[in-house]
Amino acid sequence: MAGLLLATAPSARAAGYGLCGQGHVLVDSAPVGDLGTTYLTWNADSGENCVIVVRHRSGPSMAMAAWIGRDNGVQQVDSGSYTLYAGPVYVDGRGTCVDWGGVIHDQDVNRWHTHCG
Repeated sequence: MAGLLLATAPSARAAGYGLCGQGHVLVDSAPVGDLGTTYLTWNADSGENCVIVVRHRSGPSMAMAAWIGRDNGVQQVDSGSYTLYAGPVYVDGRGTCVDWGGVIHDQDVNRWHTHCG
């Protein structure tokens, strides 16, 4: 059983930021309390930043949200009741700083004015 847990945890995390699509590379991450992780990616070809929030373990649906915004206030949000992840959400990150974060149940993380380009 322990081997199964070790095998599934890394793949869930890798699948998380991989859901942003081809060409996206991980540039930052932040824990959402002890329930999961928020991932920020960048695609140099498209100029897009992406955020996705992934729970450590799939389970019953619970409130989750992934959000990303620019310095000028443009913001994209995906929120709802999910079993594993929220997002992906995208914003054009060229020539600006990005604000980003996520929510899982009653825990959240927010990052302001980061990765200025």
